[in-house]
Amino acid sequence: MKVCIFGAGAIGGFLGVQLAGAGAEVSLVARGAHLAALRRQGARLLIDGAERVARLPCTDTPAELGPQDYVVITLKAQSIPGAVESMAPLIGPDTCVVTAYNGLPFWFFGRESGPLAGRLRECVDPGGRQARVLGVDRAVGCVVLPATEVIAPGVIRHEHGRRFPIGEPAGGSSARIARLRDLFVAGGLEAPVRDDIRDEIWLKLWGNLCINPISALTHATLDVITSDPATRALCGAMMLEARAIGERLGLSLRVDIERRLDAAGAVGAHKMSMLQDLERGRPMEVEPLVGVVQDLGRLTGVATPTLDLVLALIRQRAQVAGAARRTREREESPPRFAVAGG
Repeated sequence: MKVCIFGAGAIGGFLGVQLAGAGAEVSLVARGAHLAALRRQGARLLIDGAERVARLPCTDTPAELGPQDYVVITLKAQSIPGAVESMAPLIGPDTCVVTAYNGLPFWFFGRESGPLAGRLRECVDPGGRQARVLGVDRAVGCVVLPATEVIAPGVIRHEHGRRFPIGEPAGGSSARIARLRDLFVAGGLEAPVRDDIRDEIWLKLWGNLCINPISALTHATLDVITSDPATRALCGAMMLEARAIGERLGLSLRVDIERRLDAAGAVGAHKMSMLQDLERGRPMEVEPLVGVVQDLGRLTGVATPTLDLVLALIRQRAQVAGAARRTREREESPPRFAVAGG
């Protein structure tokens, strides 16, 4: 079975090592210093007090890999539109596309009907590029619940969890979902098949939309955000607004706010992905995790005053961080000298 992990960062690298251990023919798509380290020393995973190393085909040119049985997309959501055309050579007639990233995947509103259908699809897939290249019918959902972190190029530390709920967008069972589940289980992971995968994705976003931006604004870890009365209350206010949006869209939440926050806090002193990106000078997932919920609020007529305030703050934080990053890159780049002509 040929499996390409497209975006072999913290979660992608973790998956790559585990699935390779299950006997799959795994390849990794990465870039920059991380790619160089993966090629030089293999993917190094720190887990259960030990180090596992998997030497796998790695590239920043996906066309080298050819069509796959499964393409598992683990990029940050904001990076996918710019990379989607390069995924095309990985797609064959029977390829299954597994959307394993935060936020709402491109297929989430793919089967919606009614007056809002087109505008909802535009929220998650502007211009419909992902749907055209990847195909809504090829996609299955995957919720990423483990906590992992890239601590050095090519080195991933597993902190918590092995659970990746999966499911067909329309529910029900299928051969491709059964094969994917068996592969994950063989790799030491949990992959419960859910009939309500859209609700599960919404549940994950329900926590991310508040905890992630608050972590980047305060530099606090999960346990602190969910135990401090002030930040917990702020999370709760944002979650109330998002719950009302979900109800308008026919999405269900199987837990209440307190249980969702308690489950997040139980992970412990974990840095959320936005905070990890901020500290490493990378773009943050502001729009996929928060901006999209504001857009859905506008479309469904649900007021989001608390979310609006936090979104304004995290957008400005991202702008300031981006300006600092660009300044640093200019200062670190070698000077260019004019060559005199004669």
